[in-house]
Amino acid sequence: MKIGVLALQGAVTEHIVSIEKTGAEGVPIKRVEQLEEVDGLIIPGGESTTIGKLMRKYGFIEAIRDFSNQGKPIFGTCAGMIVLAKRIAGGEPGHLELMDITVARNAFGRQRESFECDLEVKGIDEPVRAVFIRAPLINEVGPGVDVLTVYNDEIVTAREGNLLVSSFHPELTDDFRLHQYFADMVEATKQVQQQNRI
Repeated sequence: MKIGVLALQGAVTEHIVSIEKTGAEGVPIKRVEQLEEVDGLIIPGGESTTIGKLMRKYGFIEAIRDFSNQGKPIFGTCAGMIVLAKRIAGGEPGHLELMDITVARNAFGRQRESFECDLEVKGIDEPVRAVFIRAPLINEVGPGVDVLTVYNDEIVTAREGNLLVSSFHPELTDDFRLHQYFADMVEATKQVQQQNRI
């Protein structure tokens, strides 16, 4: 099983290390054609406006929408969550506009207000270590979105079908269980698609 990490900006290497702890192969994705080689995709943190511009420049917007339309799982962390959202608070234009959520950018404040904590994540037995750095949060979810984590009454992890998002950076800790959760989504999707082809 191969899981790609969009390698335009952000903690690409750290995500690949976490992916490989799950037993899957991590692949940095720098060209659109590489999406055909992977079963799932992670869009890492960074700066969402910059990531959006680079995605448009290199043709990733339509390619990733097609990837999602094939049912392949996508996991957006921090800025990656903003990139996946259908709506951004304040009327800012969206990027991929795939997940039925409204997100607020930098909702947890500036870089110096970064923090770590342990969070309960629905579907994972023990609390997960989370690193928040200029993190966004989810203001609203559509009816098909499953809220996985709430922190101080704010939604910070959610799933809608093949799409998973987190406000925080799971790749910046030794705790790879959220990556394992995503790898399990990818494996389940791959099995269904293989059965449908038989």
